[in-house]
Amino acid sequence: MAKLPPEQVRRRERVEGVIRLIAPALNLMLAAGERVSRVVEPDDPEFVPTRLSGAERRDVARTGAGGD
Repeated sequence: MAKLPPEQVRRRERVEGVIRLIAPALNLMLAAGERVSRVVEPDDPEFVPTRLSGAERRDVARTGAGGD
């Protein structure tokens, strides 16, 4: 990997710092959005969890996202 000039290193450090600073607020916003979506439509037939086990992945692949 090529060595970055000092200006790019400083810029990268600033951007990473801003991301670290706002990460908790973004996590809170995602959690709130998930709660709101469950209140608005508690039984979503097309819901597929973002992290599936191996068996769950095979079931979704075989039956489709809705599980029909």
